[in-house]
Amino acid sequence: MMKVNKILVAALVLSSVVAGVSGCRKEGPAERAGKEIDKSVEKAGKEIEKAGAKLNDAVNQMKK
Repeated sequence: MMKVNKILVAALVLSSVVAGVSGCRKEGPAERAGKEIDKSVEKAGKEIEKAGAKLNDAVNQMKK
């Protein structure tokens, strides 16, 4: 029984190492493009928030 446990533990460790190594591949052009799109969308969102805040300020000034 102890031998079976050792084999199972070894198999789990080996599979974890293989899974970890396979996940460490170099980033391809699609991944880079996706990251650039994410950055652009985030930047656009921040600019829209700024514009919304300015618009809100202008509306508040007009109400006074």
